[in-house]
Amino acid sequence: MNRKHAIITGASRGIGKAIAEKFAAAGYDLTITCHENTALLKDLSDRLEKDCGIRCRTFSLDLSLYDSVRELFDDIDRADVLINNAGISYIGLLQDMSPQDWSRVLNTNLSSAFYCSKLVIPLMLKNGSGKILNISSVWGEHGASMEAAYSASKGGLNALTKALARELAPSNIQVNAIACGMIDTDMNNCLNIEEKASIINEIPADRIGQPEEVASLALQICTGNKYLTGQIITLDGGWM
Repeated sequence: MNRKHAIITGASRGIGKAIAEKFAAAGYDLTITCHENTALLKDLSDRLEKDCGIRCRTFSLDLSLYDSVRELFDDIDRADVLINNAGISYIGLLQDMSPQDWSRVLNTNLSSAFYCSKLVIPLMLKNGSGKILNISSVWGEHGASMEAAYSASKGGLNALTKALARELAPSNIQVNAIACGMIDTDMNNCLNIEEKASIINEIPADRIGQPEEVASLALQICTGNKYLTGQIITLDGGWM
């Protein structure tokens, strides 16, 4: 069976895991990646193959390194969907942030999307179609105190999304992004109960979003309207 193939980075947990589950349930073969959570990624892969009857390949790599990403694509000969989800955060004053930490955040969150997009585009051109979806953040537009590097990386990702969409639209490749608000993932475990309650009080939907809600929107974007491209779609319960 010639199933469609989706590549999902940062898929061992949280939003990436939920997206992998959603696409597998829709019948996509998968290539999923992580940096360090190899056992979790393998467990996910085994379960999706068993439950959904799809093929799922796993790779553990540092997406901030171009040579590692190039090795990932060496054995991929078809790609219908690329979801750039891998990301890390850094919380602290900019004046206390080391250049190494700055580079690590920017390379993981932004450069990795460039690397993966650069290498997937020829495969999509060969197919005559494709979808690239970047998982961004509301902080990419509004900026977050104590998260300057994270905000900068997501702002860059938004700009990359818009520019690449214009570049690839004539080739029937759509590029969009989801700007997530507060989602219930491990990245937000640094917040205590009182801090989370304070944020929820600011969100008109009166709750934190779930990874499955991001995944549902991701599948909708990647299987729906081919005229939708260059858009940063905010999913934040009306927060911003």
